Amino acid sequence: MSNIDPRVDIAFKKIFGVEENKDLLISLINSIVSKEDQVKEITLLNPYNLKSFKKDKLSILDVKAEGEDGKKFNIEIQISDEADYDKRALYYWAKLYTEQLKVAEDYASLSKAIGIHILNFTSILNAPAYHNVFHVREKETGLHYFKHLELHTIELNKFVEAVGKKELKDFVGKVKNALDMWSTFLSRHDLLNKDKLPSKLDNPALKKALNVLEIMNFTDDERMAYEDRLKWLMVESNTLRKYEEKGFERGLEEGREEARQEKIEMAKMLLLQGVDIDMIAKATKLSQEELKKFLP
Repeated sequence: MSNIDPRVDIAFKKIFGVEENKDLLISLINSIVSKEDQVKEITLLNPYNLKSFKKDKLSILDVKAEGEDGKKFNIEIQISDEADYDKRALYYWAKLYTEQLKVAEDYASLSKAIGIHILNFTSILNAPAYHNVFHVREKETGLHYFKHLELHTIELNKFVEAVGKKELKDFVGKVKNALDMWSTFLSRHDLLNKDKLPSKLDNPALKKALNVLEIMNFTDDERMAYEDRLKWLMVESNTLRKYEEKGFERGLEEGREEARQEKIEMAKMLLLQGVDIDMIAKATKLSQEELKKFLP
């Protein structure tokens, strides 16, 4: 079992954003998009490169790819909640779409752009499903005219909450399709053993992803970048602010409790990574006694 969390973007990109693992990225994309947007081959537009990350520790380690028919895909994973994430997602879609004009001769050359946002938090409060697809449609008739805009959100928090209990058999019971499989990998890889997978999860792509995670060898620079990312997520996350703002709408006490639960989930993830318990206590304001209850 690996102690590296695939939800941390530097690890996520090292799994799905390198040439030798393009088959994993293809499987992930195809588990999310419609039948008409399925891909058989892709070209990575921004392959994993540690140097790019080191230049700016707050950079976005997304994965950009182009399908064989020219469609563009942008896949981003985000652990910590952020205010105005909807605006950020739309902005990144706009960049993905407009950047094509650098090489396109005219507007007719533009291809569909699909944004995929995998979130480890609840962003869309009034949508019960953990996977949502957004298009631009005419208000009265629902006509889908602007077909080049498509945004997906996968809220892992909702997926885990729907499972109820947190044992492997409970997750297996919820697996109905390939996206459920990948969501299980991303949210609870610690429950999975590539050599003893239940039949519903006995998939070559998943086995390879677990193997990649297990044998992933960070260089010293990569390990430092990974640990710095965890610290940044812990210290700089504005989750508390956002949930306290929501608290004014639903009652301050409820908002504070949601913020506390979010900090607990973050603390559990950091404990799983082996981050020093004293550092976690200082950053989250949770007591060491309470944190010890969550030790794996």
